Amino acid sequence: MSTQALHARAQSLRDHRVPFVHARVVLAQRPTSAKPGDEALITADGAIEGFVGGQCAESTVRSQSLTLLSSGDSMLLRIAPNPEADQPGKTVVHNPCLSGGTLEIFLEPVLPVPLVSVLGESPIAQAMSVVAASLGYETAAYSSDDLAAADAVVVATHGKKEEETLEAAVRAGVPYVGLIASPKRGAAVVGSLDLTEEERARIHYPAGLDIGARTPTEIALSVLAQVVAERPRTPRPPRDPQHLPGEPPMTRVGLLTVLEPDESIDPVCGMTVRIDAEALSADIDGERVYFCCPACRRAYVADPGKYPRA
Repeated sequence: MSTQALHARAQSLRDHRVPFVHARVVLAQRPTSAKPGDEALITADGAIEGFVGGQCAESTVRSQSLTLLSSGDSMLLRIAPNPEADQPGKTVVHNPCLSGGTLEIFLEPVLPVPLVSVLGESPIAQAMSVVAASLGYETAAYSSDDLAAADAVVVATHGKKEEETLEAAVRAGVPYVGLIASPKRGAAVVGSLDLTEEERARIHYPAGLDIGARTPTEIALSVLAQVVAERPRTPRPPRDPQHLPGEPPMTRVGLLTVLEPDESIDPVCGMTVRIDAEALSADIDGERVYFCCPACRRAYVADPGKYPRA
């Protein structure tokens, strides 16, 4: 994949609010197949687009990237063929498959900014957009089509379409659902919803932290403060990154679909291998053994006794 195509793909993922990790090789000591400046994108399904090294390096990059998508942290990853001591500011991984070379790869999660879906055109609803923009958040007029992507749904209509919107947001699993209403009216609205008690308890009413807010802007601030306090660290991806609308087919390396992923240890090199439909494996004495690359598989199949398993 060309650099231009990779960057276009990255922009498409951003536009569609799909989280990914951008990996860039910053050091490559021979012999390695990668060189400084090589780039790849890793999405939450474990797929890798681009190139930052061969299969063994790719396995390590994938594993570390999926961890970063959960934490939101960046990492300077050093992959070395021989054991090395820990180094400040780096995550050092021993990978004997690298044929003597060493790689350093900077892994940076690219997460979509929180999306707040607002129902209503009241002064409070309008203030939500202004305050959210100052936080770097995105706001959008409520649409049931966007519930899979929304980090928060705030209902500020003073009575219009409240019930159906609250029920839809709760059932869609939106992390934060808030209703702008007085305590008395809010209790009446929430109590009338066709939801379980546990589901009703997820609705914040009156929405916002109790900071003594009075003006629309102050109320919007209190609501967004509550969103910040309660939202999950990792935003929700709304779409499968393999099937974004308006994109041509892309050549992808690595996993395509991962359901309930598991891991195994390559008995030849000691690498952690992600088990999925495309993982390399061999059935030896009635047991399936997984490998990080064809070379390790060939070595093990040729002489299983040379590589005792724990």
